[in-house]
Order: sequence, then C-alpha cells, then structure tokens
Amino acid sequence: MLDDDRPTYDEKEERRRVHHDADIVIVGAGIIGCAAAVAFGQQGRSVVLLERSLKEPDRIVGELLQPGGVRALETLGIRDCLEGIDAIRVEGYEVIYYGEEVRIPYPENADGVESEKRRPEGRSFHHGRFIQKLRAAAVRTPNVTVVESTVTDTIKNGWTGQILGVECTTKGEKDYYFGALTIICDGYASKFRKVHIPHTPIVRSKFFGLELIDADLPMPNHGHVILGDGPPVLLYQIGTHETRALIDVPEGLPSVSVANGGVKGHLKNVVFPSLPKCVQPSFKEALESGSLRSMPNSFLPPSTNRTPGMIMIGDAMNMRHPLTGGGMTVAFNDVVLLSELLSPERIPNLEDTKSILEAMRKFHWQRKKGAAVINILAMALYTLFAADDVNLRALQLGCFRYFQLGGNCIDGPVGLLAGIIRQPFVLFSHFFAVALYAIWIRISLAWKRNPLSVPLVMLTSLGVFWKACVVIFPYIWSELRS
Repeated sequence: MLDDDRPTYDEKEERRRVHHDADIVIVGAGIIGCAAAVAFGQQGRSVVLLERSLKEPDRIVGELLQPGGVRALETLGIRDCLEGIDAIRVEGYEVIYYGEEVRIPYPENADGVESEKRRPEGRSFHHGRFIQKLRAAAVRTPNVTVVESTVTDTIKNGWTGQILGVECTTKGEKDYYFGALTIICDGYASKFRKVHIPHTPIVRSKFFGLELIDADLPMPNHGHVILGDGPPVLLYQIGTHETRALIDVPEGLPSVSVANGGVKGHLKNVVFPSLPKCVQPSFKEALESGSLRSMPNSFLPPSTNRTPGMIMIGDAMNMRHPLTGGGMTVAFNDVVLLSELLSPERIPNLEDTKSILEAMRKFHWQRKKGAAVINILAMALYTLFAADDVNLRALQLGCFRYFQLGGNCIDGPVGLLAGIIRQPFVLFSHFFAVALYAIWIRISLAWKRNPLSVPLVMLTSLGVFWKACVVIFPYIWSELRS
C-alpha cells in the first residue's frame, strides 16, 4: 500500500470529541475567542472553543473596526471575515461641534511606505454578522472543535490551585472539558472576573442605541462625533441601509429624569435638536419606532494574569469607553501578541506553568505599546467630550479648535485612535498641546474683549491645565500598575 493510500487518523480530534481533552480550552466564541482559536489552531495546538449560544448575536457595540484592527486581522490570516457582511469602508471621522464641522481622515502613508501614498481604512458592520464569520473561520481551522455549551465553573487542582479545565452544561447535561491551558474571554459581564481579577469595572454611563434607516450622513464613509449641550453622540453606517446612532447617557443626567420624560425625553429634547438637519428625519423615525437598546460603558484597567493554568483576556480583563471604537483593535492585537508568546517554538509544552506565567508577565507589559494608548485616549477623550464643568468645556473647545488646525494636529490624534500610531508619548504630547491651546484661546478671547482682564484669565487658566492633569494621569497610572 502506498503512503498516500493509508487511512488517516486524527488522534487529537478524537480526544477533543470523545474525551473532551485538548491543549487549550477557550471559553467564549466572541471576537477574541474565535481569533485565538484560529491563531492557536494554525500553530498545531489542539483547541476546544466553547460558546453558550452559536446563534447570531445582536449587540449595539463592537460594530466599528479601526485600521489597526484590520491590520491585526491580516496578520492572523482572517481578514476575509470582513467580506460578505455588507461592511462599510471607514476613512476617518467627522467631528461636529455646535454645528461646526471638521473632517479628520486617517493619516496618509501611515504604514511608512513612501512609494504608496495611501490612507488606511477601517470597517463598520453588523456585529452579529462579523461574529458569525469569525466562528465559521474557527470551525474550518484544523485542530479546532467548536462546541455549544454553557460554562458554569472552572476545575481547579485543590493542592496547587492550577486550573485544569471547565465544568459546563451541554444540552442540559453536566459536562467537563480539560486542557493544559484554559483561556477565559467571556466578555464584559464575565462570571469569572471576581475570582481572578483584582479590579472591578467602573460604569460611568450607558450607550443607548438606535438603528437609523437610510440616514443621510454629512460625510459618508466616516464616523461622526456630535458635540453639543449634552454628552457625545456617535453616528456610523453599519450596512447599505443601516446607520448606528449611539447616545451617551451618564448616570444622574438631569435631562433623563422622569419629569423630563426619561431617556426618550432626553433624546427628543436634547439630542434631536443637536443633530445635523439631514439626519433628523431618520433619527425621529427610529425613535418613534421604539427600538431603543442600551449597553453599559465600562472602564476596567488591565492586570497581569497570575492564575496557573488560566489566562483571562478581552473585555473580561480590560475595558475602555467605546467612544473611540478601539475595543476590537485591542482584542485582535492581543491575540497576535499572545499567539507569539505562547507559540510552540517558545513554549513547546503548555503544561509548563512557570513558562506560561512568565509569558503572561511579558504579555502584560508588551501589549501596552498599543493597548495603553487606546485605553488612555478613549477615557481621556470621553471626559473631554462629555464635559460637565467650565474647565472641561474649555478643554473640549480647545480640542475641536486644535483639530481645525489640520496637519499633524489631526494626523497624530486620529493615528492614535486608529491603532496605527502606537507610541504613548505621542498621545501625551498631543493631549497637553490641546490643554495649552485651550488656554491660549481663553487668553486671546479675553484680550479681544477686555485687555485688562488678561492677567485674571491667565491665573484662572491654571485650573484648565490642572483639570487636564486630573483627566489623564489617573489613566496613565492605571496602565503602570501590574
């Protein structure tokens, strides 16, 4: 018999299917779980991917992938998951401040290839369609088995504390899956976070979402950030006919009180008048249809994984305000880095707990090159855009006027937001340039109105600079902790 005629026998597949044993057990077939399953499966690792429900999810966030995330998808070999889902090309942002507009395109030649004058692009889409594409990619990846099962607990070695796998419920029956390594990525509402993560998510606001039909956007193929009397509003197209509207509503906002008509009263009385005239008809129609949904906007600083036999990643471990749409970019880049640090060439045996824990210490610090920039930017920018005092409003105006200067004043910030500039110092320098420009604007206005008031304005402007420090330094500190 020729070698080609010999029957093949996949021992690893049988161990996954029959004995429920693999190199890696992944909990959660969302953005990061699917990408991790593909990455490790392609390396030859035996992977079981567990998901409570394989039906198409329906969420109002996770719908915009920045160029840095698209690049990470290419690295992972699954960029084709953006095809066939009616995804919309994203070329940058349009910021509208009390009716004034400034276009902020992604920076040209961001890849550093001088011979190719091109701008990077992001993609926006229906979250569920993208997830189903990622799951299909995981299913067809060699060495990966996808199972619909609800994980209820981890299995722990009582002597060493080592995580050996998970308990779960499959078709109503109690079940178990074992792996040398268990990766938990069960999202923002993680049931395992309290046990294994030292931090608790902080929720400052909620996004209330509407789906606008055939909206006439001021700048097609751009995300829109609308700033006015209330907190920020985001608009971005997610399909040929559909546009997502996300309205940020902080806790305790007076305009959402029962006396003012609740959330719908806020949308009608505060948000609707601030929208561009071309968007108002579709927004009004969506609001009247009653299809209003919400998601909490959470902040969770990153922490080093220290539990032997287990890794927690994704929103279960680190979250930032979704204003900048950076969550999926962080997730895919985390998978790229994690798959490199845990590759068979570096760690042949995943039961080598000491090497795994050392790799996770490296992961915590190496990911900061990209994740820290996006985390800090998202939280700082949200604080400015949701300005609720005089100093923050001065910074908000300074930020908008800074964008109007053009050139590097928009290329730098949007490059950071896009996940293609991964240098924390660039963020630091632009943020304080905005603060100083905001002070200059105050002094210039004072000079025009009454030159004698300039000394007093200069003195009070120290409050603006102090507020800038108060805004950004706590988030910088959260990234410096382990």
